[in-house]
Amino acid sequence: VQLQASGGGLVQAGGSLRLSCAASGRSLRTIGWFRQAPAKEREFLGAIRWRGNITYYGDSVKGRFAISGDNAKNMVYLQVNGLRPEDTAVYYCAASPREVGLTTARSYVYWGQGTQVTVSS
Repeated sequence: VQLQASGGGLVQAGGSLRLSCAASGRSLRTIGWFRQAPAKEREFLGAIRWRGNITYYGDSVKGRFAISGDNAKNMVYLQVNGLRPEDTAVYYCAASPREVGLTTARSYVYWGQGTQVTVSS
């Protein structure tokens, strides 16, 4: 299983980015997005369950971030809008063979290397 996150960068407050996650491997039922800022715990942002293409979001980003997936291409996207300086973090995609416990990092077995998002004020 391989995961590759990309699309991060430096953006001004109020801006948008589209992060991509290329996921390859078998038995990956859920792809999740997390972020981690310095000295903070890893935070759940959202997830997409391949079966039914169902999405879930963390409360802190609901309404601003959107997840979509292309099963045929094994790609998952995280559209991040209305960025704020407090959104600055390394953003990770992760994969789980499960369809439950999606909001907790320990449910995810495979992790990508992360992509840095920096929001300037």
